[in-house]
Amino acid sequence: MLAGISFPCYTVHKSGERKGKETMSESYRVLFQGGSGEIVEKKSRFLAALMPVRTEAEALAFIEGVRKEHWNASHNCYAWVIGKQGELKRFSDDGEPSQTAGKPILGVLEGEGFVNVCAVVTRYFGGTLLGTGGLIRAYTRAVQEGIAGCGVLEVKPAKKVRIEVGYGEVGKVQYLFGQNGIVILDSVYMERVEFLVLVPGGERDKERVVLEVLEVTGGKALVNELGVVYYGMWDKEVVLYDGELGRFLIKNR
Repeated sequence: MLAGISFPCYTVHKSGERKGKETMSESYRVLFQGGSGEIVEKKSRFLAALMPVRTEAEALAFIEGVRKEHWNASHNCYAWVIGKQGELKRFSDDGEPSQTAGKPILGVLEGEGFVNVCAVVTRYFGGTLLGTGGLIRAYTRAVQEGIAGCGVLEVKPAKKVRIEVGYGEVGKVQYLFGQNGIVILDSVYMERVEFLVLVPGGERDKERVVLEVLEVTGGKALVNELGVVYYGMWDKEVVLYDGELGRFLIKNR
C-alpha cells in the first residue's frame, strides 16, 4: 500500500473464472483518455474522476492524487478493475455506509465492460442525509457522468494476417476487405502487392476470409497468419491494444 492509503477496502474475487486461452469472441472497453464528471444531489457534490491504470500501484497512486487534491472532502470512494479479463477488482466506501459507494462504482465499471480502469468519486457533504438508496443512486450517477467525460475505446480481437497478391487481383481483394470489415494496417507495392490486415473475429472468420481471398485470386494469393491482436478505432485511426501491458499503439501503417 502507498503511504496515506489506510481506509478499509474490499477485494472481489471472480467466480467461475475462465481457464486456458482467452476466447476470440471476447471484447472489452478501456479508457483511451481519462476524464471527469460532476453531479449535485441535495446540495452534496459528487465529483467523479477516472483514469486508465495497468497495476494496483498505479491505481493507488491515482487515488492518492485525488485525495490530496480534495483533502477537505467528506469522502473519496473508489473502485478499480485491472487485468485483461478483470481479474483484480477492489472498492472502498471510505466512511460511507457499507456498500453504498464503492460497490455501486464497481458495478458501473463492470456493467459497462471496462478493464484497466480506476474510478474515484469525491463527495462534499451538503448537509442533507441521502439514505442508503439515495447514496447508491448518487454514486452510480456520478461515475456514469465521469465516464461520459472520458475517451472510451471498444477493443475487440482480430487475426493479424499478411496477404500477398498480384497487381491484377488488388481491386478484388480490396473490395473483399471492405465487404468483410477487414482493416488494412499496411500495404507495400513491389513486384507483388503485400497487405497487412486485421481480420475481426476468430479462427472460423479468418478461414472464411482466406478461402474467399484464394477464390477471387484464383489460388494465387500467399497468406501468412501472424497471430491474434486486439484493436479499436479512435478518430478514424487504428489503435492496437496490448491487454497484458495495458498499452496503446496508434498504427495505421
